[in-house]
Amino acid sequence: MVELEIDGKKVEVAEGSLVMEAARQLGTYIPHFCYHRKLSIAANCRMCLVEVEKAPKALPACATPVTPGMKVFTNSEKAVKAQKSVMEFLLINHPLDCPICDQGGECQLQDLAVGYGASESRYKEEKRVVFHKNVGPLISMEEMSRCIHCTRCVRFGQEVAGVMELGMLGRGEHSEITTFVGQTVDSELSGNMIDLCPVGALTSKPFRYSARTWELARRKSVSPHDGLGANLVVQTKNQRVMRVLPLDNEAVNECWLSDKDRFSYEGLNSADRLTKPLLKQGGEWMETDWQTALEYVANGLASIKRDHGADQIAALASPHSTLEELYLLGKLVRGLGSDNVDFRQRQTDFSAAAKGAPWLGLPIADVSMLQRVLVIGSALRKDHPLLAARLRQAGKKGARVAVLGASADDLLMPLAARIDVAPSGWTAALAGIARAVAAAKGVAAPAGTDGFDGDDKSKAVADALLSGERRAVFLGNEAVRHPQFATLHALAQWIAAETGATLGFLTEAANTVGGHIAGALPQKGGANAQAMFDAPRRAYVLLNTEPEFDAANPRQALAALGQAGTVVVLSPFRSEAALQYADVILPVTPFTETAGTFVNCEGLPQSFNGVVRALGDARPAWKVLRVLGNLLDVPGFDFETAENVRDEVLAKPVAAQLDNGTDAAIRVTAAAASGIERVADVPIYHADPIVRRADSLQLTAAARRAMQAGLSADLFASLGVQAGDPVRVTQGQGSVVLPAALEAALPAGTVRVSAGTIAAASLGATFGTVTVEKAIDLAATAKGAAEPAATA
Repeated sequence: MVELEIDGKKVEVAEGSLVMEAARQLGTYIPHFCYHRKLSIAANCRMCLVEVEKAPKALPACATPVTPGMKVFTNSEKAVKAQKSVMEFLLINHPLDCPICDQGGECQLQDLAVGYGASESRYKEEKRVVFHKNVGPLISMEEMSRCIHCTRCVRFGQEVAGVMELGMLGRGEHSEITTFVGQTVDSELSGNMIDLCPVGALTSKPFRYSARTWELARRKSVSPHDGLGANLVVQTKNQRVMRVLPLDNEAVNECWLSDKDRFSYEGLNSADRLTKPLLKQGGEWMETDWQTALEYVANGLASIKRDHGADQIAALASPHSTLEELYLLGKLVRGLGSDNVDFRQRQTDFSAAAKGAPWLGLPIADVSMLQRVLVIGSALRKDHPLLAARLRQAGKKGARVAVLGASADDLLMPLAARIDVAPSGWTAALAGIARAVAAAKGVAAPAGTDGFDGDDKSKAVADALLSGERRAVFLGNEAVRHPQFATLHALAQWIAAETGATLGFLTEAANTVGGHIAGALPQKGGANAQAMFDAPRRAYVLLNTEPEFDAANPRQALAALGQAGTVVVLSPFRSEAALQYADVILPVTPFTETAGTFVNCEGLPQSFNGVVRALGDARPAWKVLRVLGNLLDVPGFDFETAENVRDEVLAKPVAAQLDNGTDAAIRVTAAAASGIERVADVPIYHADPIVRRADSLQLTAAARRAMQAGLSADLFASLGVQAGDPVRVTQGQGSVVLPAALEAALPAGTVRVSAGTIAAASLGATFGTVTVEKAIDLAATAKGAAEPAATA
């Protein structure tokens, strides 16, 4: 520790700390622009100049290490004169457009100019002008003349997002921040550059010119989109969500947000929002009141139970629902005598469940401290953007990360090994790693892996896991959705145990862990999500889900729903498919209009309240389920608040229910010898009903990529197609025509057709074999066959 003095106050800080950090610990503010506690030191704005005793000139506090006995003066005549001089230079070329600037009212430059700027500029020459740039649908660079070249955005891209999408060209007055020629900013974390910009150079394009910051009310909330449960500041005006910003929480999301968390609020104000209950009468939809709609639902479910038995009632939910909603849904179904309730719609292998609620296995904050990591079946950057960022930080500290999967995405981090194989080969590849671990340790390989010895990559993964400290083996969303998930789980458990690693799950949604805690899954032999569609039921209750996008086999799900006698949909949104298969649609509120709790991937319950009033006649889903329970005379539905429900669910501590263990047997199968295999990732901006309706996110490169057929290099060459040519992908009885895209990193013999999209809704299971044909040739053949008939 080093002791120094700042403005006459003594403070003790760790050796190697900077003056800026020591001042912050003391509570002394030093003006700055380029410094940020999460980024490297640039020291290029010079606003933080301070006087240091015995130093010949003012020094930048952000780049000056502390020394024993140092005396620093932040408000001395010398320091203030230096700071005012810097401000004068910064304002030389800065446009005087504060009244029309979106940053007005929350601008760092505006605030500091009041204290350090002169009332009149001595600069009389013409100001420079920087032309605007189009960098995509999320970030506006319309007013780059405002840029003060702090380079925070550049450093964020390089150091946190892992990709240098912005850089600085030119020198001196001719410097400007720009993208590479013709490129847009496509990082899944790009919106953080807007927060980092201390002036109005980078602003939010969806929010642009929609409100002034002083007009906005601010409320805390929690994101529903991925397993992290990022903490939010939701800003509203006139009972409408206008903007979402990060709420600092070092243990969860630090000070960052993914673009999905930040910009998905547009979906809340979608034209698809429901405001009144809808009933289908004689094939026509009509608006009705809540009393009529709820009695209709209660009578329908009661008659199904009376005439066909309780087992004919099934309930499906989304893991983006709150803990309270999932708990009451399960309680309602069980009160009717059924155990057919599940939220794991994208899972297909239920042969051996985890012993408890599957979770990350360690605190989120510890991910950045890991030294050895194996990730199995995860599109990390799409599924868990901020966990990927933490792993990226671990990689910068020397962590050796290995991945097994088929997505072939660039993770923007150094990898110790990468095993990309078609999905049918995942169990064999993981068995190879297990056998390499066994050989290195001199122990018996797990039963069921004979004949599946790994290659050099398997040995590299094993060597990495057996070295260093703080190890982890993570199972991702794609692994959980795999048809041999039980074997993947068992192999991962064996590898983790033998290498001393933590076994964890990178969970799908904000309340995946909460779904298990709430008991929203079969507990006494009821049907799981897959079984509910394999053997269709007569009545379905759907909560916050759209099976045409969320089910493992959308075609099968739509067929089952289409033949049901009663389908009740509780959703904030109307969808074209729901208008076809539903009998009643009840408008429930999204997370911004209700109170609830999400249990994130580390098992942390995070409660929140609504930030705006419910739209129209929409009601919180937990209240709707409570009333249905009362109408159906189900006991235990006398809750007055969401907190009452939460307290009942969390009566047993969450930590006592977390367990990633499994008793599954290992049944390894060889990779398919022939056939084209489908790789069905769930795109980052198609994962749930809210983001699917966020217009700006649907204009991004990631969303456009989801609407293409990604072909492996061998398949692309054999079909003889060019990028953008239409290809027909057929799976079972369904087919779809999509533009072709070359994805050279995909394993040979695979085609990526993303799940969760309109195109994928017409296909079958997310894993399986497909046929791919050049659609142009098919059209030409059909035309050629028709011409002779027309001539005759």
